[in-house]
Amino acid sequence: MQRIALITGATSGIGEACARKLASAGYRLILTGRRADRLENIAAQLQSAHETETLTLCFDVQNREEVFQAIESIPKTWQNISVLINNAGLALGRDNFIDANLNDWDTMIKTNVNGMMYVTKALLPFLQQQSGAHIVNIGSIAGKEVYENGNAYCASKFAVDALSKSMRIDLLKYGIKITVVHPGAVETEFSVVRYKGDQQKADATYVGFKPLTGDDIADAIHYAISLPPHVCINDMVITPAQQASAIHFHKQ
Repeated sequence: MQRIALITGATSGIGEACARKLASAGYRLILTGRRADRLENIAAQLQSAHETETLTLCFDVQNREEVFQAIESIPKTWQNISVLINNAGLALGRDNFIDANLNDWDTMIKTNVNGMMYVTKALLPFLQQQSGAHIVNIGSIAGKEVYENGNAYCASKFAVDALSKSMRIDLLKYGIKITVVHPGAVETEFSVVRYKGDQQKADATYVGFKPLTGDDIADAIHYAISLPPHVCINDMVITPAQQASAIHFHKQ
């Protein structure tokens, strides 16, 4: 039987890369995101390239009611979900604490923390029924080290790390694996969103070194979820070779 994976934030970046990687590996996919047109385009591309069966769910992970309604609407033939990739997340602004925008803070916490909890909670009844179910949470190196002007974003990713540890303990008796992946610098839409569409600032983020790609992270996730049933990678920090910490880079 084909495995089914649900991926949040599948319309771009790491989420889209995971969709393409798992499609090539023969998964059936439930893709979620806020942009219905992007979801349908990606689903069509995966069908064309890999004959992948896909189900798309358009909702905002910040909205608890939308999350539960969407997941409760999953048809019975799609409920044998064995992999959840909690990818939906974002950074907004790079401001000093005293100057930070409160709406940015709210959006980051609601998306990165509440959204992950809502989706996981809603999906657990399905995951509990599967032998070898696996939850992969996308954290960040910012969830390991606080840096200047990172404030709420760092806090949200520290929360992802803590929640992943808590899930691992609470869900142990159900045989559900928990892996949390903490990427360093990955060149996706991340910086464009963080700098609110300022492409010049976004591009400057990656000058002088070779950043990771969404495909690099997708490869690592695929490896983690493909291991034997008795093996679980709990925690992965993945950085470019030219990055040693959240703030230390060797740029040329």
